[in-house]
Amino acid sequence: MTTTGALDTSVLIAGAGPVGLMTAVELRRRGIDVIVLEPRLTVAPWAKAVGVQPRTLELWDGVGVARDALDAGMTMHGQLAFQDGEPSGRIDLTLPDDVPYRFIALPQYETERILGARLRESGTDVRRGWELVDVAQDDSGVTATVRSPAGETSLRAAYLVGCDGAHSRVRKSLGLSFDGAAFAEEYMLADVEVDWDLPTGYGVRSLRRTDGSVDDILVGIPLPGHKRYRMSMLVPDELRTAPADGGLAHGLEGGRAPELHHIQAVLDRLSPRPTTASAMRWSSVFRISHRIVDRYSVGRVFVAGDAAHIHPPTGAQGMNTGIQDACNLGWKLAAAVRGRAAAGLLDSYHDERHPIGEEVVGRTVRAARTGIGTGETLSFEQIVMREAQLLLGYPESALSAADVDAGWFTGGPAPGLRAPDAGGLRQDPVGAAFRWHELMRHPGHTLLLWVPDADGHRAALDAATEIARATAGDVRSRVVVARGVEIDDVSGITFRDASGTLAAAYGFAQPGRLGAYLVRPDGYVGYRTASLDVGHLLTHLQHTFVVAQR
Repeated sequence: MTTTGALDTSVLIAGAGPVGLMTAVELRRRGIDVIVLEPRLTVAPWAKAVGVQPRTLELWDGVGVARDALDAGMTMHGQLAFQDGEPSGRIDLTLPDDVPYRFIALPQYETERILGARLRESGTDVRRGWELVDVAQDDSGVTATVRSPAGETSLRAAYLVGCDGAHSRVRKSLGLSFDGAAFAEEYMLADVEVDWDLPTGYGVRSLRRTDGSVDDILVGIPLPGHKRYRMSMLVPDELRTAPADGGLAHGLEGGRAPELHHIQAVLDRLSPRPTTASAMRWSSVFRISHRIVDRYSVGRVFVAGDAAHIHPPTGAQGMNTGIQDACNLGWKLAAAVRGRAAAGLLDSYHDERHPIGEEVVGRTVRAARTGIGTGETLSFEQIVMREAQLLLGYPESALSAADVDAGWFTGGPAPGLRAPDAGGLRQDPVGAAFRWHELMRHPGHTLLLWVPDADGHRAALDAATEIARATAGDVRSRVVVARGVEIDDVSGITFRDASGTLAAAYGFAQPGRLGAYLVRPDGYVGYRTASLDVGHLLTHLQHTFVVAQR
């Protein structure tokens, strides 16, 4: 079926939580017009998703909000564990020095405020009080039936992204399955102050076991403010109910708000120090399910975040995984709207993100039952890196490839893996050093062209010019010359690896060879080569863009 008609927007986004806002920000920074619908009239005051991973801060660095998040957040140093009233373990969240950010605690309402402000700076605001009711699509676009303050109406868009949560109308309209199960336990959350003397910036996990099984638990996550925590604990019998609809049960149930005395009763049993809770900002009962959608996209409609995957909050993976969904999809959708996407580019969203969703759901369910890292062969350092989402990647993707590789690189990220940061990059007209991730702060792909000697500099500049022309500027090149190489003028797109840090991070160790990395807009390596064959690079890019003929 083919339907024609004027579009109200290029991309319609259902849901203005962190994932919907991030999707909108990614599209607007590439000049794509969007409409964002949100039934809530205001930002909810819940500290629901609290943990922000280092990888998310890297992505927020790219869109210009990392500083705002750091200003509003606090450092998460680790976790203190207690069992039956006695200390049972301590986790310190340490990361290598070359990782630019650490873990922070940031209430979800602050995340929504920060991303919402960034979206408004781009000229777009959320349509609050607007709720998506149904979705239909055809060969040329998507028609959404929506309920607005003025009544029911329809909106027409080229594409639609459902970021509308665990009970997603978009997912249901597409008829997608959402297979999984629910935890039997019910929990309650509360945002309170406590007067204990435990170290600042550490989460607290205190439990009691009977006959080897956990039958009582308290989890406290620090929040910005004076001794403020988001407390999580089992619901007492007097507040326990069956799911209202007998179906999917996941998330907050604001209709049942525990009172301060409910929270205090659990603290009296499980707090590692005698303490009194006060100044409760909000509370709620919540349930946990673990489910994943069978497809992340159907035609012109996509799902992301909780609409695609839900799971226990262990390790603070949920919101961060959804933000990764948004960053993966955003640049691809923008290319499609601009008519620049290669055939199959939008299909790569499901191909890349669905396996990640499956892994996260399975891992968080196991961790909720037995603890993070239990029974695994990874080292503690690797577990922390994984929980920080720094080991995530797409090595099996059709968008990941290598040419003339064959062991030339002595380390460095393989195609599909995260592009690491590196400091100490210098230019003649600038007094301070640059970080590599700073040079990736633009909407397109970044091509790192490595120059091991003066003779290769001109060839690298010529290659950069040809690639910019062939890709209509979708690829921005950075030429980096090795430490000690004499170049008359290190400026423009040329930088000097003054400390040798970038060479070490990217495996440029063998002398006399040009090399290149193509880094995608979401910060993952798409291609690497130990030569400077522009033809091979452009052939690879044909999986992503419409590339001009040489």
